[in-house]
Amino acid sequence: MDNTEHSKTSTPQDMEMNFESALEDYLNEDFGDLEEGIITKGVVVRVGKEHILVDVNFKSEGQIPVAEFTDAEGNVTVGVGEEIDVYVVGKNESEGTIHLSRDRAKRMQLFDKLEDLQDKDDIISGRIQRRIKGGYTVDLGGVEAFLPGSHVDLRPVPDMDALVGKEFEFRVLKINRRRSNVIVSRRVLLEERRESLRRDLLTTLEEGQVVKGRVKNITEYGVFVDLGGLDGLMHITDMSWKRVKHPKEMVGLGDELELKVLSFDKDKQKVSLGMKQLTPDPWQNIADKYPVDLRLSGKVTNLVDYGAFVELEPGVEGLVHISEMSWTRKLRHPSQMVHLGDEVEVVVLGVDPDKKRISLGMKQVKPNPWDLVAERYPEGAVLEGTVKNITEFGIFIGIEDGIDGLIHVSDISWTKKVRHPGEMYKVGDVVRAKVLTVDKQNEKFTLGIKQLADDPWHDVPARYPVGALVKGTVTNITDFGLFVEVEEGIEGLVHVSEISRKKVKTPAELYKEGDVIEARVIHVSADERRLGLSIKSLKEDEDKRKAKEYRSSGPEVGVGLGDLIRQKQEEDAQQ
Repeated sequence: MDNTEHSKTSTPQDMEMNFESALEDYLNEDFGDLEEGIITKGVVVRVGKEHILVDVNFKSEGQIPVAEFTDAEGNVTVGVGEEIDVYVVGKNESEGTIHLSRDRAKRMQLFDKLEDLQDKDDIISGRIQRRIKGGYTVDLGGVEAFLPGSHVDLRPVPDMDALVGKEFEFRVLKINRRRSNVIVSRRVLLEERRESLRRDLLTTLEEGQVVKGRVKNITEYGVFVDLGGLDGLMHITDMSWKRVKHPKEMVGLGDELELKVLSFDKDKQKVSLGMKQLTPDPWQNIADKYPVDLRLSGKVTNLVDYGAFVELEPGVEGLVHISEMSWTRKLRHPSQMVHLGDEVEVVVLGVDPDKKRISLGMKQVKPNPWDLVAERYPEGAVLEGTVKNITEFGIFIGIEDGIDGLIHVSDISWTKKVRHPGEMYKVGDVVRAKVLTVDKQNEKFTLGIKQLADDPWHDVPARYPVGALVKGTVTNITDFGLFVEVEEGIEGLVHVSEISRKKVKTPAELYKEGDVIEARVIHVSADERRLGLSIKSLKEDEDKRKAKEYRSSGPEVGVGLGDLIRQKQEEDAQQ
């Protein structure tokens, strides 16, 4: 059928004319004047499965792989009749064949464009493809460029992987067409824009102005904010009216903030910013809002060695000192009473608007148990209690919840020397005692056991008057004398000077513990609890008695003066 139709439409005369036309074209000097390495126009004449035929006015059509016209989804992006730019890779005059490439044409055109952009200091958009050693590769729409890591941003990027796949604008730094190398920079572009913004900002910025900025760095003491060409510092104390432990509690890198310019030094280009200044100061009229003795609740926001901070409202905190937490407990740290986040009831103790301080108390929420103790256990009252603790200086008796009474070691017995209370009592024992003092201000409660009985020393002067003869047991020997127990709990002292008329180096030469001796009372005092004894005085009385007897009876018959002298010397030697 095709042959029949062709025979009907084509005549020998037509064929002759077509041949003449073709021959003319072949002989025309412009035909086939295509140089290798140039870009020329071509028309798609056929779209095949593997190749695209393109007519570039040469002896034959050029073939281009269909892959150069296929998009990411696999679709062919060109059709018959379309005019496209192609690159002449090579040609064979003798065979009349030509080798074309559309990709290389596009690449050459792109390099031309890049060189033009470089000459004009213009910008180009590109997408970061992947990370490589020293930086990134960037797709500039057909040409792969290198972006050094130092040219990514104005400052080091914390997460370099986060930039992959994102599109940015770049400045072309260097082109090597022969090696197909292109180097681009984003930092140069940012620096130019930053400098331009800085100049504009310096002419318009002023104190009190409200500005917008982006968080670029966070430190322990504050936040650095990019205002667009100029950095400002927002100190941690200017972030919120409430206590902020670390700026990260309120902002993150890249956050856009609305801030107030607190101060601006144009010469040093230093800007101080604040965020809390955009909200009312909650400390205004604070004394009216929180009068003394007001009872309210709050949340524990911070614990320190000396107390706990309690938030009464956003931006307003008060301090409960550790001494104001409990009436009875002696706390080493506030964590023994409260924890972070606890809701607690407090009472306002004082307000200092100038220093923005509020003193709070927790123990004042309940009555002071010391007031109850003072009423319930007046001085002189007798009570019973359980021993809770024993120390060197006394024993503690539980009185009320959290209140202990102290029985000092000196108040256990009138007469017995107690070296350690543990010798007589143990924890858990129930004892009777008399209330000695109740000191609410200093929170001291003292008791005594010996006060339950009369002081035996009150009768000692009557029972052992000066001159009385006593008998006792040596209980202790010291360099300065002998301690002699005349009855249970009552001891007297024979000073070393009262032992003998002769000089005594140490009483241990003459006596030992347990010896029973006789002595005469030479001093007695109930207030001083002292009983002075003398052995020497007793012997002197004996000598006087013998002398008196001698004088009254006269010398015995046959006894001379020499005999009396020898007798006296022997007695002295025995002493």
